[in-house]
Amino acid sequence: MTDIFPADPGGARAARILSARGLDDALKALPAATAAHARAAGFRADPGEVVVLDPATGGLSALIGAGAARSEYDAADAAMKLPEGDWRIDSWPEGWDATRLAAALAVGGYQFTRYRKAKRPPARFALPEGADGAEAARVAKAVALTRDLVNTPAIDMLPSHLEAAARALAGEHGAEVSVIEGEALLAQNYPLIHTVGRASADAPRLIEFEWGDPSHPRLALVGKGVCFDSGGLNIKPGGGMRWMKKDMGGAANVLGLASLIMDARLPVRLHVLIPAVENAIAGNAFRPGDILPTRKGLTVEIGNTDAEGRLVLADALTKACEHKPELVIDMATLTGAARIAIGPEIAPFYTADDDLADAMHAAGRTVDDPVWRMPLWDGYDPWIESDVADINNSADTPFAGSLTAALFLRRFVDGPAWMHLDIFAWNPKPRPGRPVGGEMLGARAVWDVLKQRYGGSANG
Repeated sequence: MTDIFPADPGGARAARILSARGLDDALKALPAATAAHARAAGFRADPGEVVVLDPATGGLSALIGAGAARSEYDAADAAMKLPEGDWRIDSWPEGWDATRLAAALAVGGYQFTRYRKAKRPPARFALPEGADGAEAARVAKAVALTRDLVNTPAIDMLPSHLEAAARALAGEHGAEVSVIEGEALLAQNYPLIHTVGRASADAPRLIEFEWGDPSHPRLALVGKGVCFDSGGLNIKPGGGMRWMKKDMGGAANVLGLASLIMDARLPVRLHVLIPAVENAIAGNAFRPGDILPTRKGLTVEIGNTDAEGRLVLADALTKACEHKPELVIDMATLTGAARIAIGPEIAPFYTADDDLADAMHAAGRTVDDPVWRMPLWDGYDPWIESDVADINNSADTPFAGSLTAALFLRRFVDGPAWMHLDIFAWNPKPRPGRPVGGEMLGARAVWDVLKQRYGGSANG
């Protein structure tokens, strides 16, 4: 995506972004013929709405709507609604950030083209005045990577394919990759990752890479890489299984986030861990009632084979903590309960660190990647107790499913500050700059927090 922004914007046509508030006054400030054209076209400045103008009447070639101008992403659909070619934005709503606007316009041109041709080339935009082009480009590239990984069906995105994607990203930035696969997981003490993925024809694996100066603060990112989730022997109904290609959305978001960190050369020692499995059904599939060992030494009773994501994360979190990182962040499409609680557009997160939580909320608002802190309520810890093992992977109640999953994961985090994001990684309905399909959800907010914590400007 190196050609996101035109190198020579000299011939770019001019467009202006207008909010719905004060639209009449904004139109009155334009040449009369331009304003009349916009009114005749019924232009209301809805988010992403576009009206093409005759530049001879006033120099502008288009108006772009931003609705309430809540976010730079409200104008992102212009990339696919403006005519093809090069454009420049001569004005945008007050309070918008030029770098975030550039990133939003670039992201708005995203199309998933692995299996069909693009509908059309997106419009290209010269960098708005004052924008950091490198930051805008890396955000757009990370979003596209994340969406492409989630959108790819399991036939082409099983654990071996996810490994190839991680290796490609690591190779691009000179990171050191290691993979533990198949029976070697048992030999090296990752029993949960092996057990969840052993019924698949594509072997389970733990994918790791490290990047950065070892003297820098150590940051661990753990992403759930369940490449397809049938539910196991607690098999999902057809409707619930339809979109389970996206159950590796946590891994996809972690890879997108890692690409931001490495491209920006953030001063951290990055450790990425992706337990990659397919939760399939075969004669050797694990069963409800099985009691499994873990890398940490705890035993887990299987209350439900469809609560498999927390199992593979448990071994990976244990490994991450062994290296004594300053901060551990895991991302996972973990529970439907999180979607029922706050829907698909908000990323719920859990942490005991109040400063980190405050930073996340501020970042989510800044970059229009909304997040919401959920409680690590100790009172529900007994709900995941087992009569025959140290812990059960499924609470004995339907209540607070996302919370009890987080409490389960907490048992496997020792020492560092920790944050868990229970994300959807999917847009069920289109929004400006966010087409139906895979999504980078929560990771842009995390990126903003990491820049503030470890150095760098707050854009994206």
